[in-house]
Amino acid sequence: MTVNDDSFQRPATYPIALRLAGRCVLVAGGGRVAARRIARLRHAGAQVRVIAPEIDDRLREDLVQGGIEWLCRRVEPADVAGVALCFAATDDPQVNAELAAAARAQGVPVQRADDAEDSDFLVPALVDRGPLQITVSSDAAAPSLTRRLRGHLETLVPRAYGDLAALAGEFRGQVRQRLPRSARPAFWSRVFDGPVAEHVFAGHLAQARSELQAALEQENPETGLGTGEVYLVGSGPGDPDLLTFRALRLMQRADVVLHDSLISPAILDLVSPEAERIHVGKRAARHTLPQGDINSLMVELAQAGKRVLRLKGGDPFVFGRGGEEIAELAEAGLPFQIVPGITAANGCAAYAGIPLTHRDHAQSVIFVTGHLKAGELKLSWPELAKPGQTLVFFMGRKNLAIICQRLIEHGLPADWPAAMVIDGTTARQRLIAATLADLPERVAADTSTGAALLIVGEVVRLHAKLGWFQPSGED
Repeated sequence: MTVNDDSFQRPATYPIALRLAGRCVLVAGGGRVAARRIARLRHAGAQVRVIAPEIDDRLREDLVQGGIEWLCRRVEPADVAGVALCFAATDDPQVNAELAAAARAQGVPVQRADDAEDSDFLVPALVDRGPLQITVSSDAAAPSLTRRLRGHLETLVPRAYGDLAALAGEFRGQVRQRLPRSARPAFWSRVFDGPVAEHVFAGHLAQARSELQAALEQENPETGLGTGEVYLVGSGPGDPDLLTFRALRLMQRADVVLHDSLISPAILDLVSPEAERIHVGKRAARHTLPQGDINSLMVELAQAGKRVLRLKGGDPFVFGRGGEEIAELAEAGLPFQIVPGITAANGCAAYAGIPLTHRDHAQSVIFVTGHLKAGELKLSWPELAKPGQTLVFFMGRKNLAIICQRLIEHGLPADWPAAMVIDGTTARQRLIAATLADLPERVAADTSTGAALLIVGEVVRLHAKLGWFQPSGED
C-alpha cells in the first residue's frame, strides 16, 4: 500500500523555546511526572511553586537546595494568578481540568499531564547538551516513539557539542563586530567543521578557544576567507561500512576532494555533493598526477582557504605516501588532520577468513611492499622466508612470480600456503588460495583486474574453516 503525504495529519503545535529564568511557574502535583517537569524548570532558572499535599522524595532534596517553593495543600483554581506557566500534574483528572480552565481564563498557558488534547503546549522529549538542546515531539501521537528517538539521539550527539555551542556563544559578539553578516555563516561553518571543533571533541577546550581566536583574527573582514586545512583520510579497503565516523564527518565538510583510483564509487558517493572532486590516482605506471604535483596542489588549495580532503585507500601511513604529503603541508605551515583507515591487510584478511596472527601458526606479521623500486625488488629475503610469521605483500600482483620464487629460494617450501585476495571486502571479492609453487600460474589465469593483496603463511589454511564472507559478485 502506498501512503500519500497528504494522509499524514499536520501537527497542531508550534515548537518554541521559552525563556523562564526568574519567572514563576506553577506545578500542581508532587509525583514522578511533576518531579521530571520541575527538574527541567529549575535547569532553565524558573522559580518553581509546587502545590501538593505530598511530594516525591527527590523534590524534598530540591527543597533543601532552593529554587522551589512548596505549599503543602490541595491546589485551588485561584493559584494560577500571576504565574507564567502552569503544569497540572495531580492524580485527579477533575482537579487538572478545573485548573486548566482557570489558567486559560487568566491567559496562562497550561499543560495537563493526563490530557494532551486539553493542553496549550506539550513537553517534548529532550536531549540536553547545555546551551544546545534537541527536542523531539510527535504532537502527542506517539510518546513512546519520541522517547525511543531521544535515546538514539543521545548516542549520536556527543556531549562535547554542548561545549562547542558554549564556546561559540563566547565569541558571537566578536564575530558580529569583525565580520559582515554575509561572511559569518561561512566562518562558523569552518569553525564547526574544522580544528576548533576537533579540539573540543578531544576535550582540549583551551586549545579550541585559542584556535578560534586565531581563526577570527586571520579572517579577512572583506571576503570572510581564512587559511584552509587539509584532511588526510584513509577510506579503508573498499567496503563503505568500514569507514570511521570521523572520516565520514570530514568527507561531508570538504570543499575539494583529491581522491585515488582505488576509491570506490560507493565511498565517493558519501562525499559532500557540493565538493569539487579531482582524481589524482596512481596505478602502476599510470599516474594521473605525479606525487610532487599532488603535494603542491594540496598546499595551493589550502592557502586559498579551501578545506581539502585527501582521500586515500586503506590507511594513509601504510604504503600510502601519507608521510610525504603531510611533510610539505607542515613545511608550508598549513593545518592538517590525519584520520587512519583500516588497512588493506587487516580488512582483506578478515573478510577472507585469514587471521594475520594465530597462537599456533604465526606469532608475528610483516607488511611488505611488492612494488619494484628502480627496477628491482630489494627486500630482506632471508628474514622474510621464515616460518612462524605471516607476510602481507601490498601491490604484489605484478611481481607475484618473483616474490614466490625468492621465498622458495631462501628457505620456504614450495608447498607453503599463499593466497591472493582481489577486490577484498567488496561484493567482487575473489580469493585464490594455493601454494608458493602454483599461486602465480593460478592468478595469471584469473581475469579479475581489481586491487590485490598477497598473504603468505600457514594461517592461509584457516580460510577453509573461518571464511565467513560470501560475496554476491555484484556491487
